[in-house]
Amino acid sequence: MAKETDVLICGSGSAGLCAALWLARLGIKFTILEKKDGPLKIGQADGVQCRTVEVFESFNLEGELTKNAYWVNEVCFWFIEHDKSTGNEIPDRISRSKRTADVMPGISWQHHVIMNQAHLNRLLLEDVRRHCGEEVVYDVAVTGVKVETPDDNSFPSYPVSVTTEKNGEEVVYKAKYVLGCDGAHSAVRRSLGYKMVGDTSNAVWGVMDIFPQTDFPDIRKKVTIRAKAGNLLIIPREGGQMVRFYLELPYGTDPKTVKLEDLQSQASSILSQYKLEIKHTFWWSAYSIGQRLADHFSKDNRVFLAGDACHTHSPKAGQGMNLSLQDGYNIGWKLAAVLNGNAGTELLKTYNIEREKTAFDLIEYDRELTKMFSSKETKQSKEAAQKFSEYVIKSARYTAGLTTTYDDSMITNAKGSKQDLAKNVTVGMRFPSAQVVRFSDARAMQIAKALQATGQWRLLVFAGNIMQEDSLTRLNALATGLSSSKEMAPLLSLTKRKPSRTLEPLLVLDGKRIVIDDAVVENTLKIPDLFTLPDGDWELTFSHKIFVDDEHYNYGHGHAYESLGIDPDKGAVVIVRPDQYVSMVTSIEDVEGITNFFKPFMTDNVSDTLQKIHSS
Repeated sequence: MAKETDVLICGSGSAGLCAALWLARLGIKFTILEKKDGPLKIGQADGVQCRTVEVFESFNLEGELTKNAYWVNEVCFWFIEHDKSTGNEIPDRISRSKRTADVMPGISWQHHVIMNQAHLNRLLLEDVRRHCGEEVVYDVAVTGVKVETPDDNSFPSYPVSVTTEKNGEEVVYKAKYVLGCDGAHSAVRRSLGYKMVGDTSNAVWGVMDIFPQTDFPDIRKKVTIRAKAGNLLIIPREGGQMVRFYLELPYGTDPKTVKLEDLQSQASSILSQYKLEIKHTFWWSAYSIGQRLADHFSKDNRVFLAGDACHTHSPKAGQGMNLSLQDGYNIGWKLAAVLNGNAGTELLKTYNIEREKTAFDLIEYDRELTKMFSSKETKQSKEAAQKFSEYVIKSARYTAGLTTTYDDSMITNAKGSKQDLAKNVTVGMRFPSAQVVRFSDARAMQIAKALQATGQWRLLVFAGNIMQEDSLTRLNALATGLSSSKEMAPLLSLTKRKPSRTLEPLLVLDGKRIVIDDAVVENTLKIPDLFTLPDGDWELTFSHKIFVDDEHYNYGHGHAYESLGIDPDKGAVVIVRPDQYVSMVTSIEDVEGITNFFKPFMTDNVSDTLQKIHSS
């Protein structure tokens, strides 16, 4: 008899586990299958970009991630040394040509860190266990995937059949949805007949995690070296002593023939002017990666590919694990919204729209970086070397994971937005955040800290200084309009139809917090009840969702309105998705526009229909 589950996740890498964490937290039944015989112990990936740390923060896991990680602060570029008097190259010597901050100031409140992928996966899996007790089923091979097509008279409750093999026995799973997160050689992708399209010639890389004794001055910094003897990326690892070397191997190298001695010899040649004694090699590997995309990312809106199953690229960009995890972050909340009756199945089509473009952009970036990195001209020409380092520096926002921009869809409405009201909040990009002071307890915090991964949409209302009559009048009109709307009331849990709030209003004020607080205490100012709705198991009312752009006792002034490009005299409303991406920017007066945004996919009718379809 087939085993039934709402979501079957094939693969326990970063994409699958991140999606699973959404499902676990939002009460969705799921099963994780893994072809390996146990959890990942040592991973090829190690770079954790700022955006990925922000994702961990949304799950309240960033503390565990960053406390033992290596924090990347500076990047150094080394090239073939040139004689200062003649300009001629000195073939056997390298010199530092440039250094820069790894993360440009102001692009994120989080850091770029280095941490083994096995540790990241463990953090995600432990949190999955805490929320639902689900464990990965190991040593399971997927052998077939089939999607049933519904006819006019029936809608199969579990339309996807996945045939597997474990210990020589066939086991069939029936699921409402399937995620193929099973790597570059994805069995799910092959079962669907999909192919990887792109470069046919793979770049071959060697990688070593080593404990080096060396006098190379930048051994504890992130370093790019382009020498006559080859190219080397140096990535310091967590713990203070271990370092990772990425070595680009000659074209045509068969990774199966590479020996550890080959990597050690090449590293010594590149750093020949310095002492290098490798005391211990913790782990090493040689592998080939092409720049490829799957020709399809989903099947019938029921099976979705994520991670290496649908995109591969070289390690130079340092994005693979990050992009994969963010695939899971994108699809996880959407599946939960559909299965919990908070959205129609059309929502799932946005996964392809958003993540295909993101993967394509990465391939293009990686292709350009590879071209410049491997160019003989870059090694030999000071001008070309300068151009390479400048390209990497200019790409800092991209490599931090902060340039992803989603096109217009049912959940992204740039065309209908009033972007000039929040000039630095770009529709389709992740909300940029800023420091504010929480009204209830005077705590300084990032706005993003209030955007936790709970599956809720957020209505960020920047009302300006409500000690001014015009600003208060606008705010009261917005609160009244939303509260009295028959479409919006269910989303705000103003009726008893829904057990939890789908849309959470947050209020960010301008002005002096103490002045506003005194006015509230003296009953000369009333903040609308919309921003102190009952919350938690005992439905208590607090002002935890109200913040003020003001100076803090210890942490200075965040200047949130200025940072986000919002005029306090006009204000703005920013609709933020459950994954922290901006859906729409509009005016405080635009109750109709806000309501119309949510109408297509978050109405009572959709909820009723979905509950019938997905009940089982």
